[in-house]
Amino acid sequence: MSRSTASRAINGGSRVSPEAQAAVDAAVLSLGYTPNRAARSLVTRRTSSIALVINEPDARVMMDPFFAAVITGVTEALRETDMQLVLLMSRAGGDPSRTVRYLRGGHVDGAIVVSHHKADGWTEELAASGLPTVFIGRPWDTGLGIHYVDVDSFEGGRLAALHLAAAGRTRLGTITGPLDMTAAEDRLDGWQAGLKEAGLPAGLVAHGDFTPAGGTEAAERLLAEDGGLDGIFAASDLMARGAITAIRASGRSVPGDVAVVGFDDHLTAPGELPLTTINQPTVEMAVQAGRLLLADIEDPGAFRDPVIYPARLVVRASSAPEAE
Repeated sequence: MSRSTASRAINGGSRVSPEAQAAVDAAVLSLGYTPNRAARSLVTRRTSSIALVINEPDARVMMDPFFAAVITGVTEALRETDMQLVLLMSRAGGDPSRTVRYLRGGHVDGAIVVSHHKADGWTEELAASGLPTVFIGRPWDTGLGIHYVDVDSFEGGRLAALHLAAAGRTRLGTITGPLDMTAAEDRLDGWQAGLKEAGLPAGLVAHGDFTPAGGTEAAERLLAEDGGLDGIFAASDLMARGAITAIRASGRSVPGDVAVVGFDDHLTAPGELPLTTINQPTVEMAVQAGRLLLADIEDPGAFRDPVIYPARLVVRASSAPEAE
């Protein structure tokens, strides 16, 4: 048969008779044939690869369950495709332009960006490049046409404040993530809105970095500033775990003296105090981001609404002993 018929059979069977398709399938099997991706990319202008870009130090990526869930979800979205996943960890404080140059250099067909910071400038650069891109987490500038998937972080912060207020806690503080990230800003804004709605004062604010050590240090500052503090909302579960460490080290109990609420809903390790938290369906969000990116690659420039998952409060023993 002709080369064009064989090519069509190998690439999906478009306009190929059943007899020809069967013959090509048999030949592929007997020869152990695999298409040459480099040669194919010269013709199709496709690399059959997408990048997952994480702008955090290697150590944090390896220790934070959030990133493991993101990788799991993106991999699941690609499972039935020929796409390969390229992991780019562009270190915070480094030169973000190196990553942008790689992404714009034709090495990948699209990119998923997670844990982005305001100063990295990727929203503007990637929007201008035309490379299909999906953010996990709201980008700073939503008017540039970048598609994104997020959880309602504002509502999550609000629910945390209302929960602690309903539990009778009145001297409250919060540990934020880095405020150059939209997730941290939204959670803080929601927390403050919830306090106002509950008729409570603004409360104390300590800045953290989404790590256990950062949560411990921030909680120590809060406790030093107000010895009667009786409730803390941390903008991530890892910081909430760090806060519990600091509370117990100060001779206080959780939740007896200080109730604690986190954000993420990671699995509790054996022996750990079950944590009240705001559920963030990270794997599901990452699967959705992967599917959105595949759709963008096939139909670039199409408008797609952001996908926002609702925040959900999960009450456990760190704020209400009777919950477990």
